[in-house]
Amino acid sequence: MEPTPATVEQLLRNILHPASGKDIVTAGLVENIRVDGKKIHLRLVFPQPDPLAAQLKKEIETILSATFPDAGIKGNIMELIRDKKPAAKPPATTEYNGLTEVKNILAVASGKGGVGKSTVAVNLAVALAAMGCRVGLADADIYGPSVPKMIAAENEQPLMQQSGGKEQILPVERYGVKWMSVGFFVPSGQPLIWRGPMTTGALRQLVRQAAWGALDVLLIDLPPGTGDIHLNIIHELPLTGAIVVSTPQALALADVEKGVNMFLNKNVRVNVLGIVENMAWFTPAELPQNRYYLFGKGGAKALAQKMRLPLLAQIPLVQSICDSGDSGIPVALLDTPASAAFRQLASAVKADLRI
Repeated sequence: MEPTPATVEQLLRNILHPASGKDIVTAGLVENIRVDGKKIHLRLVFPQPDPLAAQLKKEIETILSATFPDAGIKGNIMELIRDKKPAAKPPATTEYNGLTEVKNILAVASGKGGVGKSTVAVNLAVALAAMGCRVGLADADIYGPSVPKMIAAENEQPLMQQSGGKEQILPVERYGVKWMSVGFFVPSGQPLIWRGPMTTGALRQLVRQAAWGALDVLLIDLPPGTGDIHLNIIHELPLTGAIVVSTPQALALADVEKGVNMFLNKNVRVNVLGIVENMAWFTPAELPQNRYYLFGKGGAKALAQKMRLPLLAQIPLVQSICDSGDSGIPVALLDTPASAAFRQLASAVKADLRI
């Protein structure tokens, strides 16, 4: 069978956009279908950066290649972000902002990767929820979203709802916390090859379009470093404060100091609640009273004193934290020395934010 624009369009109606539930043709995402000999060309058009674009493109290639093996579809799908033209006089409520009932927005940051920032953020969220706080967490680590795995929600996909003419994303709810992550929209193992403006648009959509409802605190799990994502979040969101995660290692501390100074910069001025020292010491399960300082001793404590910031908690390096992260059951839910450290952190944050 030879391809025609009509047969191609009919096949594409079998591909649903997971967030809206509409097929991609009805949703107006497909334009300019044309057939050049046996080659199929088309254009995917999105009104804003869409975390599902790569997944949809792959599905299109799969279904068309299966029906038309000689179509040469790979490389012939163009993607376009086309902003919707605003109405002449848009009402003030056109853009949905799910943050209107959020009391506090707290960034969880680290100057360096690999220090366990997401582990701290997830367990802090769960520990706060266990204390009766209404908590949400937005995973802003676009290129390395780990939150879905850490809460055993890798196969979850947030649903969409219409409310007052606005489209909202319903966060995944688990362990008493509302979660949002780009990892919910992208197949496991699929890399995101996005430039800065695309990541900014996706994050804005994830945070502001989510139906958070009434929250005492929304945690923003930032990616490592001090780049564009951090600056955009700082300037676009009304941050109540930030906590910075480090290990005791001298190399990590040097980067963490830069991260703290970013928040304290005169052009930024975000309150830093304090520093969390992760992997402070190693304690083997069979010798719970023993402490082995594998990465140095008290480095983050010394940095906190130097920068006149509180040391909010010291989290030990124990096997249960690693196992809990892999199993999707946060260690803060268990009764272990590690979970006690996260409860201590949650108590300090709760007191500081007065929630």
